Amino acid sequence: MNKEITVLAAAVEKWKYPILILLIGLLLMLIPTSREREAPAAGAQEALAAVLANTQGVGEARVLISDHGVVVACAGASNASVRLDIIRAVCSYTGFGSDKITILKLKQ
Repeated sequence: MNKEITVLAAAVEKWKYPILILLIGLLLMLIPTSREREAPAAGAQEALAAVLANTQGVGEARVLISDHGVVVACAGASNASVRLDIIRAVCSYTGFGSDKITILKLKQ
């Protein structure tokens, strides 16, 4: 019995730092890191639409911002350069990636 305890104590002594790091890592993984996005203020959509509407080539713009992404409907959506400018502006303003931004062409 004493020999088993001695062997176990030696193994723990040898591996104490890797075990400690593993336990700290597991604890860090349990800490919640992200919080849900707050609902956008009503003025945020209008502000973004106003800025986009004053951008060259965009024309009239309407913006919808949700927790899941952004939809921009504008007159100049058929131009690839304008679409890229819109995506960059919306990414900067909202923090959403380009995969969460949809650009649509308004009806004429």
